[in-house]
Amino acid sequence: MAIVKKNNRVPNLDRVFFWDFDIDAMDFDKAYKTIIARIIERGGQDEIDEIVRFYGHEKVIKAIRDEIYFLPNYAIDRALKFFPELQKEEMYCYINRKDKPYHWI
Repeated sequence: MAIVKKNNRVPNLDRVFFWDFDIDAMDFDKAYKTIIARIIERGGQDEIDEIVRFYGHEKVIKAIRDEIYFLPNYAIDRALKFFPELQKEEMYCYINRKDKPYHWI
C-alpha cells in the first residue's frame, strides 16, 4: 500500500471561504484555480495579499487572465480593481461568455 504524503503548504485563509470543501484533504497547489477564483469573488484585500504571497504574483495573474473559465461580472470588476495590470478583454472568463447571459446565477 502506497503512503500518501500530505502537502503541508497551506495559505493563511479563513476556512469560511471553503465551506464546501474538505479543507484538511485539499491540495492547495493543485487547486490553485479554485482557490484564486473563490478569493477573487469573496475575499478582501487581506485575502488577495495572502494568495499573492502564497502562489506568487505572476501565477495569480496568469490564472485570472488565462485559466479561470468563469467569474461573474462583479468578480471580474473586483479582479480589475485588485490587479490593474489586467484588462477585461484579455481575461478568458470574460471572453468565454461575452454576450452570453448567465441568468441561472
